[in-house]
Amino acid sequence: MNRPQIERVRSLIDAAPLRQYIDAEGAQILAEKAASEVALKDGEYLYHAGDEAGSFFIVAEGRLASVSKRKKEGPPRILHVLEQGDLLGELSFIDGTPRTLSVCALGDASVLCFEAEDILPLSDEHPKLIFDFMRAVIKRVHHTLSSIVQQQSELTDYITSGARGRR
Repeated sequence: MNRPQIERVRSLIDAAPLRQYIDAEGAQILAEKAASEVALKDGEYLYHAGDEAGSFFIVAEGRLASVSKRKKEGPPRILHVLEQGDLLGELSFIDGTPRTLSVCALGDASVLCFEAEDILPLSDEHPKLIFDFMRAVIKRVHHTLSSIVQQQSELTDYITSGARGRR
């Protein structure tokens, strides 16, 4: 791990989906608070399900996968692929629960790491930034839930049609 350059972090934040929710000042503050950049080799885990969450991350380079272990032997199941600019680990960071999934690199990758001791004081120092960050996280959760409901509805329609809906 090493301390990334503020300009590099700022440009990554500016290009990330998070940026549509935080203003330029907020992006600069977050860039200054990036504690480290973590490099990962192909197949290396950033964290495992059950780990305590004292940080959240933004994918800086490469791709990572959220994975879950299979009940039987075999490789983990990839549930979601994360690309440059994607947030990860923010839900456990916010609600203080252990990580629910493991995350590993798909090829060489790196992430920006934001530690609790650097971010938590911002709630007093920059409450608008924290509000905007929370709004970005909630928007993503809302989108995910809407997608799940849509998929569940389509699956129900398919099943109740006697599997005649798609051929």
